Amino acid sequence: RDQELEEILKKADMNELATLIYTSGTTGEPKGVMLNHSNFYFSFQAHNKRLAVSDQDISMCFLPLSHVFERAWNYFAMGSGMVITYCDDTAKIVTYLQEVKPTIMCAVPRFYEKIYAAVFEKLEKATPSKKNLFNWAVELGEQVYTREKEKKSVPWDLKLKHKIAVKLVLGKLRGVVGGRIRFFPCAGAPLSKEIEEFFHSVGIQIKYGYGLTETTATVTCHEEYFYKPGTVGKAIYGVDVKIAPNGEILVRGETVMKGYYKKPEATAEVFEDHWFKTGDVGILEDGYLTITDRIKDLMKTSGGKYIAPQLIETTIGKDHFVEQISIIGDQRKYVAALIVPAFDALEDYARSNNISWTSREDLIQHPDIVQFYHDRIEQNQKELAGFEKVKKFKLMAKQFTQEDGEMTPTMKLKRKVINEKYRDAIDGMYGE
Repeated sequence: RDQELEEILKKADMNELATLIYTSGTTGEPKGVMLNHSNFYFSFQAHNKRLAVSDQDISMCFLPLSHVFERAWNYFAMGSGMVITYCDDTAKIVTYLQEVKPTIMCAVPRFYEKIYAAVFEKLEKATPSKKNLFNWAVELGEQVYTREKEKKSVPWDLKLKHKIAVKLVLGKLRGVVGGRIRFFPCAGAPLSKEIEEFFHSVGIQIKYGYGLTETTATVTCHEEYFYKPGTVGKAIYGVDVKIAPNGEILVRGETVMKGYYKKPEATAEVFEDHWFKTGDVGILEDGYLTITDRIKDLMKTSGGKYIAPQLIETTIGKDHFVEQISIIGDQRKYVAALIVPAFDALEDYARSNNISWTSREDLIQHPDIVQFYHDRIEQNQKELAGFEKVKKFKLMAKQFTQEDGEMTPTMKLKRKVINEKYRDAIDGMYGE
């Protein structure tokens, strides 16, 4: 077998097809992305220059291997000699993290949002003294991480206070994800700056980045130092990024795909002068990339204002009483939203406020609950421009799911399906 393997390796060519990975199909039929061995080779070279990994690392595989993020990372982890463990039940991920104690795990923003929501849900029930201790510890953590990411020394008195904070609070929070995580590669959707900074303050570093199936995953990601929360970092080695006049992010480099499988016309459509057109809108400042939205997701109100739904969804969706949110607004008078509550948190709130209900449908129609969500939305969207703010919303009793065709396998909203399926509820928010 060893001889057979050696013969195969000798015949291997960098320009040969290594794998086909299909896009998520949020706006149409999924396309097979052809990635060569060379795409992965150059991607791994770039990751070695950006990330400090070794054969001492343990990587937990949590995302589906059909997702380019996890697939490419697993190949990279194998080449780096890491131990790879696989999560066979996503519902048990926290249990597995505490059992395996990995040093690295790829995850999407929803993972951090869920942990963040659980922490603050528990904090709301804590005594005033415990709340004060928590806030004191996180504030100290923020002071330390801010200095460390700028390569500044930490004063001895701050170090001492921080050690106490780790012992009393921060260490327990780190323990939720196993206690040994060095960093979390993160991509796939917008991540709230507030949530990102919270995890860094706790001492859990999120290497937030941006990429696509067509670019062998990573285009940009945070560096070890001088990274900017709220951005997706700087381009990795060997990859060029620029912004087109219409705001679209263009990418060039050895990690860009060969093309779409048996779709030469579709391939030609996404290339212009050797630059790959990502379909995403962004801003590039001092080398740091900020993602605004997908071009196909941008909405234009009937008043002519352009809105980026993902920005609004991230702003409101960070609330631990919100499980899912889908923004409506294209060719409409104002922005509205379909919101699926986080029912565990909501039902606790209802019980503690003596609100009775017979079903979830009954609960979300209760006037006190509707007002409760109205107030939280208003608070969370204070920083948005007037035309971006949600004016009307509808609480939903059932989650959007992949099984019902409302979500992709990578948990992205299929807006067209949602808008069609819930047309009556949407029209109702506009008095139609």
